[in-house]
Order: sequence, then C-alpha cells, then structure tokens
Amino acid sequence: MNKKAEKFDSLDYFVCFLQSSIVVVVMFKLSSVGLGATLNVAKPKKGSTVAIFGLGAVGLAAAEGARIAGASRIIGVDLNPKRFDEAKKFGVTEFVNPKDHDKPVQEVLAEMTNGGVDRSIECTGSINAMISAFECVHDGWGVAVLVGVPNKDDVFKTHPMNVFKGKALCTMDIHYKIGML
Repeated sequence: MNKKAEKFDSLDYFVCFLQSSIVVVVMFKLSSVGLGATLNVAKPKKGSTVAIFGLGAVGLAAAEGARIAGASRIIGVDLNPKRFDEAKKFGVTEFVNPKDHDKPVQEVLAEMTNGGVDRSIECTGSINAMISAFECVHDGWGVAVLVGVPNKDDVFKTHPMNVFKGKALCTMDIHYKIGML
C-alpha cells in the first residue's frame, strides 16, 4: 500500500474514483465515534457518573469509553430492554427504560444520582433523547455530548435557565478529518 493510501486508511475514510471524478466517502468506525465522544469530548473523570442514551453500537462504544476513563456508575438508557445484557459487557452498571417511568427520564436520572449525572452521551439521534441528555446533567459542571444526528426539522427545546446553570452542551465535530485530504 502506498503512503497516501495508508494515510487515508489510518484516518478511517477512503476515496472512491468514479468516472474520472473523485468522490470522497467519510467512513467513521462506529466504535471510534462513541469511544471518541466519551474520551475526547465528554472526558469523564475517575469516579464520575455517566449516562449513555442508546445502547446500539455507538452507545456501547461510548460506555466502553466511560469504563476506560474510570467512571464508577455508567447508566444505560434505552427503550429496548434486550440490549441491557450486552451493555453489561461494556461496563454499564445500571439501566433505565424511559417506558417504565411516569416522569421524564431526566428526572429519573436526577433522582438516581443526587441532582444529575456528571456526563451524558446521546447516541440515538432522537431529539427527545438529546433534550433528556442535556437536562439530566448536573448543574454547575455537567457535560452533555450529542453524537446522534436528529431529523432536519427537529427543534431542540429546553428552558432557557438550563443554559445559565453551568451545564455544557457539546457535539461531535466529524468534519475535522475532511480538511486533511
């Protein structure tokens, strides 16, 4: 493999040649996205509490990132209880199915954690999960990272005071590698 091809391979994308024009296809490994969102953006500290919204491939990788970082509690949030057993293998210690509660999941998580989680990683693309992920982090230091991509017409609605309570809302910047071409 030539040096240029090795560079592209190491960055998790590849170039396709199609009828004399170059088409760039960005291919992020699912594990890179979830793991990277946790370790590089949320940056949980040892002993922290992390909520993972969505326990699919990206969410499991995010949970693994929280485990690697030393989180003492990793709370998996998913509508599908069949995912809970697999999530245990990736360090998830507790589970919440929003369908099992009569109140919003962010309130359930706040009660479970004495005011909110330290970090939350949203991996579903559901606008409701994104809002819950932001609203469940602790006032003063909580960080929510949105990995999922919502529908183009979805609107992120939260009370304006949530912005002034010291919570951080972050997203994954998947475009940084494209400039390296």
